[in-house]
This record gives sequence, structure tokens and C-alpha cells, in this order.
Amino acid sequence: MEQLKGALYVRMSTEHQKYSTSNQKDALHEYASTHGIEIVCTYADDGKSGLNIEGRHSLQSLLSDVENGLNQFSELLVLDVSRWGRFPDSDESAHYEYLLKHSGVSIHYCAEGFVNDGSIGSTIYKSVKRAMAAEYSKELSKKVYIGQKRLIELGFRQGGLPGFGLRRMLIDEVGNSKGVLAHGERKSIQTDRVILVPGDPAEVAIVNQIYKDFIDHNLNERTIAKKLNARGVLTDLGSEWNRGTVHQILTNEKYIGNNLFNKTSFKLKMKRVKNDPELWVRAEGVFEGIVDPDLFYKVKQVIIERSKKFTDDEMLDQLKTLFKKRGYLAGIIIDESESMPSSSTYSHRFGSLIRAYELIGYKPERDYSYIEINKILRRRHADIIQVVIQEIEQLGAEIQHFKDNDLLLINNEFSLSIVIARHHYTKAGKSRWKIRFDTSLNPSITVGVRMCTDNTSILDYYLLPHCEFNSSLIRLSQDNGVFLDAYRFDTLNYLYYLSERISILEVA
Repeated sequence: MEQLKGALYVRMSTEHQKYSTSNQKDALHEYASTHGIEIVCTYADDGKSGLNIEGRHSLQSLLSDVENGLNQFSELLVLDVSRWGRFPDSDESAHYEYLLKHSGVSIHYCAEGFVNDGSIGSTIYKSVKRAMAAEYSKELSKKVYIGQKRLIELGFRQGGLPGFGLRRMLIDEVGNSKGVLAHGERKSIQTDRVILVPGDPAEVAIVNQIYKDFIDHNLNERTIAKKLNARGVLTDLGSEWNRGTVHQILTNEKYIGNNLFNKTSFKLKMKRVKNDPELWVRAEGVFEGIVDPDLFYKVKQVIIERSKKFTDDEMLDQLKTLFKKRGYLAGIIIDESESMPSSSTYSHRFGSLIRAYELIGYKPERDYSYIEINKILRRRHADIIQVVIQEIEQLGAEIQHFKDNDLLLINNEFSLSIVIARHHYTKAGKSRWKIRFDTSLNPSITVGVRMCTDNTSILDYYLLPHCEFNSSLIRLSQDNGVFLDAYRFDTLNYLYYLSERISILEVA
């Protein structure tokens, strides 16, 4: 009798690591040996949540191989039902198992107390286990939320950038300072916590000047941004100021020492939603603010009154006028228009921007915000190239800029191409980026500049060598595994290090 051919599927979740993938493999190989199954291949998702299939590339490959008849096995060995997935909808788990069964592949749940033979008993048992796995995820999500809420109320920071004029301070379990975290650094000890503290005094002074310019000199956000850019002041992310970045400083309560949480929800990796203010978790005065609270609330009242001074009809009339002038509408066009309420004000007043569009008879055939964002990104691309050129030249390196294709040649040794990876959300509310390689130029290194969610500031950089990436593009999500994130950097300092010329005497 011909020996059965089998494959292994192992997964180590990010929230539960009782079994490492190597331990799972040992258990599955022992099962295979006992049941006379020859293992021909392994699919492994290391450090992947079981809540959905996105990001679980090995599971996707497994399903694709089986559906396309590329598999050389008829048996699939999985440790237990939860390793297959803790899907919030237990039917999703059953669906993927059915796809394999339909293609002639049987799943063995090797550590479960039942045989997956299609009997009524095994079907009931699997249903219960799947429901338990889903319920576990829901309970875990609740516990995580409660824990985060408690930490917010105690004044601890729960992720995110500190913001211009602020810094993240690492403290131990008894509150002793362990130093300021640099951009991109994270705590490594579970009992450590992060709080916000005042940053560079020069930045603190600039933040307060922004407030004074807004109140005392009656300057709007755009004018303040132009004033800062004229002085050569950059944001905390090293970019120029715009209306949005100034507005964020004028409206974020962290500048008066308040901690806010749960403004948006992304529970169980489902669609991201904005929560009503009454659902926000707020802890007031939990760390040292850098702006006088009276001044902050005075600014807040001005901004509220600024949006209230228009009636619904007046707001819609302005929107009509802007539409006639530009020929199309988008949130970024509204925000860039002087004397108009912001796009968020339209959304708040009418329920959504789309609803405001409908009320003036405008039906967008496409997302024109892409056009405006692309204009901004083209300018940003040119700015980044100039910064790179200046930094590399300051190191004494030679650099050639081929302006017809923006290729950079460093020291006549390696070529460099810089591409912008704009952010977009999937229909499920997940963040995605695409980095496209110039296959006609084949540069030695492609620098992928990944943008933040608003596409106005830089999130991080990927330094991708041509020898490792032969495709025309790669797709990035929030977390991309060890292989891709090994090329991720918070700054371009490593690129500058590669470009630097060092004298023979210095080396000696």
C-alpha cells in the first residue's frame, strides 16, 4: 500500500505563544510517524494572529497550492483547531477546511481528542472548539481594552508618536526614569511604561508661539505654517508644516497633559471605526503639559465658533462655489481652501462628506483626493531627493543626479532610486502600501518611503537591494514579518553610512 503524503501547517500567534512552531512540528512529526504519513512539505506562519487570513501568507499559499492542484499531499496535519485559526466567525474556519476537503485534502487535528472523519460527533466537536476559539479572542480583546484603559487613566502612553515639542520617557515599574526613547525605539521589558514629557525647550517655545499667533495675532493655521516654513522649522517628522499639522497641535489635548484613548476602534482586526466622544477614555492632567490649559480651551472655543458661524445653507453654498471653481471636490481641496470650514466640519455637520456632496448635487465618479495627494507626494519626492543629495555631499561622497529619471549614482559604486509608498485603507479598514521598483533602471537600492495614514508625513523607510527583490512591486501591511522588516529603518542614517567616504588614515 502506497504511503500517504502529508504536509504540516504550524502557526505561532502573536497573543499566545504556549507552543512555538518548532514544538508544533515535533508533535506533528510524531503523529505522522505513528499514522504512517510521509511529510513532504511544511507551511509556517510565525508570529501571526489567527483572527483573519490576511497576513498569514503561508496559509494563503497552502490554500492556493491545493486549489490549483500544485500540492503533492493528501493529508494536512495541524496541532489543534485554534492553530488553524481563531476566526471571529467560526464559519470562516469551516470554509477553509471545506476548500481543502473539496480538493481531496483531509485535515488531521493531531492534539484534539477526536478523529476528523466527518462523523456527527467530530462535526459537533469541531463546531464547539471553533466557537470556543472565537470566544477566546473576544474575551482577550476585552481584557486588552480594559488593561489599556487602566494604563491610560494612570497616565501611561499607549503607542503613537509623541508629537512636536513632546518626548516619550521610559520609566520602570516604580516610576523611575530610564531615559528618553528616540524615534522608533520601543520598551523591551514588560513592566516598563512610557509617559510623555516636555521635549526640547526650543520646540516647546515654538508650540506656545503657535498658540499665541492663533489667539493674539489672529493668524490661521495656514499662515502659521507658512511662517514656520519660512524660518526653516521642520515638524517632528522632518517635514514642512501645513494647515493640518498646525491644526493638530492646536487641538490635541496631550499638550495640556491629558491622555486620550479609544478615539478609534480596531477590535479583532475588523473594520476601523471612529468612536463618538462619549466613548473616548480621557485622563486629565496625568503628565506635565507644555501649554496653558486656559489658552488651549480658548483656542478650542475659537475653532468651534469658527465652524458654528456658518449655517447649513451657507456651508453648502461655499461648497457649491468651490465645486464650480475646481470642477471636482475632495477633502484635501476643502482643507486647502481659505475661509472655508474644514472637511471634518462638513463631515460632522452633515454626517459625512458624501452626504454634503449629495446635498449640492455632486456625485463624485472617482476619488479625486488621489489627484491632490499625488501633487503633494510629487513635491515631497523632490524634497527627499534634495535632502539625500545634501546629506551625502556633506559626508564627502560623490553623487550624480540624473534628472530625467531621478536616479542617483553614489561614488560611482551603486545607484539609488527613491519611491514614495502612499498609504491606503482596504475595504476592511487595514493599512496597505505598495512599493514599485523601476525595472527599467534596476537601481542597486530602492528606497521606499512609506507615508503615514494622512499621506502628509513620513512613517519610515525601506532600503531594498535589487539582488533580493526581483519583482516589479511589493505590498506592505502594518507588520511584514522578519524578511521584509529587516530592511525597515526609521531614518536614512544607514543609507548615509553606506555612502560615507572614510580616509585610509582613519581606517588605519
